[in-house]
This record gives sequence, C-alpha cells and structure tokens, in this order.
Amino acid sequence: MEMEHTVTNYSNQTATADYAAQPTSQKSFVVTWLLAMLLGGLGIDRFYLGKIGTGILKLITFGGFGIWVLIDLILVLAGATRDKSGLPLSGYAENKKVALIVTVVLYVLGAIGTAANTATQLANLN
Repeated sequence: MEMEHTVTNYSNQTATADYAAQPTSQKSFVVTWLLAMLLGGLGIDRFYLGKIGTGILKLITFGGFGIWVLIDLILVLAGATRDKSGLPLSGYAENKKVALIVTVVLYVLGAIGTAANTATQLANLN
C-alpha cells in the first residue's frame, strides 16, 4: 500500500511578502525618514513611532554616539522600521526610491565638503 505525501511550498509566504498588501501604520515613512536623518541623534524618530523607551535611550546616548543613528536610517530606508504596534509605515512603497536617492546625494555631498575642508586646513598649515 502506497501512501501519498503532500509537500507544501511556503516560499510565497516569506517575511518579505508584498509590503503594500499588509495593513499599514498611520505613521508616515517620509516623516520617519526625515526625522531619522535630521534629528536621529536626539531620538525624535523613535518618539514619533511611539517607542518612548528607546527614544529616551537614544537621546541620552546621542544616538548611540552616531552608530544608532546610521543603523536606524538604514532600517528606515530598507522598510524594516515598524511603529509601536509592529505595523509597517505608510507611504514606503511610493517614496522609498526618492528617499534613498536624496539620502545618498546628501551623504556624498557631506563627504565631499568634509574632504574639501580638510584639504583647505592642511594647505593652511604649510
């Protein structure tokens, strides 16, 4: 007597399922992204998302001495940031490309400005 074995394929039910098909938060991706980029060292992005405890911790450590700020910004841009209830932020799918481009451009311009300033200071030492 042969038994049939049914194999269920769960490959379509991954954690990275269609972002837009999920219920979303009332908290905005764009607002969170701007707060993380501009005021991340003060934890304002965490306060906005309702995460008061980690907001206070981020505030008193000045954004984990800058490391936490960078990690949070990457998480926001990757769509991994959730509100206090665990819901994904609204507007991510529509705005992720622009947010990523603006962030990269600002960081590149900041690096160029820093390099130019350093070169100027070194030239003035001679």
